Amino acid sequence: MYSLLQRVVTLWALLGGVLAVIIVLVTAVNVGAFTLDFALKPFGIYVPALPGYEDFVRLAISAAALSFFPYTQLKKGHVAVDLFVQSFPQWLQKILDHLWQALTVVVAAGLAFYLWQGMLETRGDNTMTAVLGWLEWPWYFPGVVSMVLWSLVALGQVLGGKSHG
Repeated sequence: MYSLLQRVVTLWALLGGVLAVIIVLVTAVNVGAFTLDFALKPFGIYVPALPGYEDFVRLAISAAALSFFPYTQLKKGHVAVDLFVQSFPQWLQKILDHLWQALTVVVAAGLAFYLWQGMLETRGDNTMTAVLGWLEWPWYFPGVVSMVLWSLVALGQVLGGKSHG
């Protein structure tokens, strides 16, 4: 079961990476439009920026950034205070690692819960982006999935699942 979770988490991070690349491409096009507009304006040629650029980037970054948390946990790439803890006995290091993993389960599950609540509230308020007029609540869902996956990976590590870290 843990190996299936590893594959799902890896795919989820890859999807986040694709979304990050799209954000970069859209940003490059927008910067290019600003540059062309600046360069061509003296000749009476105006090049508009992408309408709704900020709407898209704000929503997409929130989804893309959170998609990497489960994979980082899987690879044990999270921040650790190794310099301080490395002098402790091995048994104490293992206990502390287990405690931090357990705390990560709780924190990630709590974040998933509150993102879910925020998604429901945003849906109930029918909140839309200012320029594009997109509903905002669907963009919460990838964050909820990311937090659930993060919690499941940490739980699998607490319960003895092997990671590639």
